[in-house]
Amino acid sequence: MQLSRNILPNIPYQQGLVLPSPLVFTYPEKVLQFGTGVFIRGLIDYYINNSNNQGGFKGRVVMVKSTAAGNAETFNQQDNLYTLVMKSVTEGEELEKKVICAAISRTIDASYDWESVLACAANADMQIIISNTTEAGITLIDNDPVTAFPPVSFPAKLLSFLLARFEAFGGSAESGMVIIPTELIPGNATKLKQMLNVLAVQNQLEQQFIDWLNTHNDFCNSLVDRIVPGKLPLHEESAIQQELGYTDNLMIMSETFDLWAIETASPRTKELLAFHNENPGIHIVPDISKFRELKMRLLNGSHNLSCAIGFLAGFKTVKEAMADEQFDIFMQRLINEEIAAAIVSDTISLADAREFGKQVLDRYRNPYIAFNWLDICVQDTAKIKIRAVPVVHQHYEKYNSVPDGICLGFAAYILFMRGTADADGNFYGSLRGEEYLINDDYAARLSEKWATKQGLDLVRSVLSDEELWDADLAAFRGFASRVAFFMDNLLNYGAMYCIKSLTPFSYE
Repeated sequence: MQLSRNILPNIPYQQGLVLPSPLVFTYPEKVLQFGTGVFIRGLIDYYINNSNNQGGFKGRVVMVKSTAAGNAETFNQQDNLYTLVMKSVTEGEELEKKVICAAISRTIDASYDWESVLACAANADMQIIISNTTEAGITLIDNDPVTAFPPVSFPAKLLSFLLARFEAFGGSAESGMVIIPTELIPGNATKLKQMLNVLAVQNQLEQQFIDWLNTHNDFCNSLVDRIVPGKLPLHEESAIQQELGYTDNLMIMSETFDLWAIETASPRTKELLAFHNENPGIHIVPDISKFRELKMRLLNGSHNLSCAIGFLAGFKTVKEAMADEQFDIFMQRLINEEIAAAIVSDTISLADAREFGKQVLDRYRNPYIAFNWLDICVQDTAKIKIRAVPVVHQHYEKYNSVPDGICLGFAAYILFMRGTADADGNFYGSLRGEEYLINDDYAARLSEKWATKQGLDLVRSVLSDEELWDADLAAFRGFASRVAFFMDNLLNYGAMYCIKSLTPFSYE
């Protein structure tokens, strides 16, 4: 039998499976959600579902399909129910939980039924808008008409909805919405609000509406963090469906870790977002910069300081590398000693950083999620600049040095980028006689450096290149020579030798 509301009473009790409370289906629609992807369903809708099951939020989600991806009919065939399988290992303990999520009341395809989306604007209960349209979704298309059916871009769609809201309630203060984009760009709500203001002027909307837009709607910057790979491997999905006794075309999996930091100082907003009370992973705070710094440096930064060394060491996936004791020790050093010590500030203590780092390490060790190192290496140069170069600056300012784990990470990056172009202009490196694609906008620039320089001269050329880093990293005393030392060892002895050669140390 296929998952739907009708079969819920027939699903037998089984440990580890959470069914929706029958009361959930009586709750009013309170949230308009732009995005139907696995991430928003695996985190945001999970939060709302969890709160509803405990009688907290008491509200459901209208999900808007606003891109060509996916099929709204698939959701409606299952009454918008889907199974979320959460699997992790924390401190050696395996965690698994299955939840039938019932947060979504209906799915609307904006391409064919924009009128139904706009009709939601007249619903007094609906006071929250959440989006996850990918980073490309928050893009300004000049003169995108809000009167189109529907408008082209997400910002124009949102503006069209808010205009309908303004008209439905006469521009009352109480009709203002809480708007939370979850797209992974810094200042996501600030940028979205700026785009709406530009579009409002371009569409010659009345000043009274623009004033209401800016005064009575709370645009909340937010930061989300959970790994949601989506579909399980086919054999695992089949086994779980056989175990549960039903088929589910929307089943997805995620890790158990969850984080949603929402930036607002409004008591009204916090009250409207009542689902935070049942979800300790949600943090409603006046400033989310602390959460962004922890995630950007300890998670994202460590990813891009370790991906090249993990790949060069011969590991295909993160979980495979973390199963190696020596590589695990290297990652502990990189995350909980070097990066953690670098980011200590007035708002982040060493204990804060190490607690978050401990969670990052557990997530890296998760045997149920297979991230390929080569995938993480995609556009590594740009990612290192954003995520890891600030750590280099911070560490040097505090301790007048750049530590060895970070130096090894940069050495591995430079070696990974040693490539030659094929006839089509694609760059390939070679490892143990096998070629790998260097998917990086700066592959040609690094290839040219490798062709003309070597050793310390090569390292200095890379680290001092301000086009790569917006800074002269070779100016940090001892950094270039230490990177060159590790690169020489990588070339002569290999990655695992370098990892094992690091001297243990602690900042305590």
